[in-house]
Amino acid sequence: MSDILYDEVPSLDLADFDSGDAERRKKFVRELGEAYNNIGFVAIKNHYLTDELSKSLYTAIQKFFSLPDEVKQKYEIEGLAGQRGYIGKGKEHAKGRTTGDLKEFFHIGQEVTDNDPIKAEYPDNVWVEEVPELKTVGLEVYRRLEKTGVQMLRAIALYLGLDENYFDNKVKNGNSILRPIHYFPIENPDAVPADAVRAAEHGDINLITLLMGASADGLQVLRKDGKWIPITALPEQLVVNVGDMLERHTNNKLKSTIHRVVNPPKEQMRTSRYSIPFFMHPRSEMDLSCLENCIDEAHPKQFDDISAGDFLDQRLAEIGLKK
Repeated sequence: MSDILYDEVPSLDLADFDSGDAERRKKFVRELGEAYNNIGFVAIKNHYLTDELSKSLYTAIQKFFSLPDEVKQKYEIEGLAGQRGYIGKGKEHAKGRTTGDLKEFFHIGQEVTDNDPIKAEYPDNVWVEEVPELKTVGLEVYRRLEKTGVQMLRAIALYLGLDENYFDNKVKNGNSILRPIHYFPIENPDAVPADAVRAAEHGDINLITLLMGASADGLQVLRKDGKWIPITALPEQLVVNVGDMLERHTNNKLKSTIHRVVNPPKEQMRTSRYSIPFFMHPRSEMDLSCLENCIDEAHPKQFDDISAGDFLDQRLAEIGLKK
């Protein structure tokens, strides 16, 4: 497949895949594969999240992040490696760096409701008594983004020449995380470390990431030719990108593209920016070994065999969340 240098992230319509029309589905799968081969990002409309739910969640998280630090810290629980509840300012850094990102965030994880024994692997979610609506709206958004993610993975499976439902049982009750992020105001931008940014360049750990509210300035993706391009999406779109687990599993066929959130001009550093990614993870036992049909003479196997759980543990240590 030829290299395409996109100037912007391609926009696709999930309704084409859901249509039941063989030609529309085929076109969606082809264009998705092309985008994931080249830039690793697409913008998707007609997904399962409503604008109303999106606004409700943003309202709830703004309420939470505006609480005093000492109140928020009640929800930062020792020993959870940042997997549930609040994670304080500057705690996370990009792989290979030590300077913390200029952000704080909150994690909502999988709620297992069907007696699946995997429940024992997951800590309970941490809910905020000062913002009770965060639980209701957070879980509903989680479910809808997860449902959208399953459809995206079905299209990816078809593109890879696998059974359409290849990923279904691998992500059922998977270790996915909804992460509302607050890039907090910096009153004195000259006082922060020179290399401190809102989110340093990184690839995501998981299979795919679904980002709601993706049009805020500052998000950039690194194109194959080394040029950074801005990510913009219309308000009703989700940006969906490939993560490192999927890149490994497809032996680099699908690209987990490096991206970052740059600092705005100094005068705008004094304002807040919010963002809510959904990191879609499989169950910890999923085997991430390179797929046989992604290995050939021109594309020798590039990654060691590893399970999703072991890979996640390794990466959480690298970004400073797990000791």
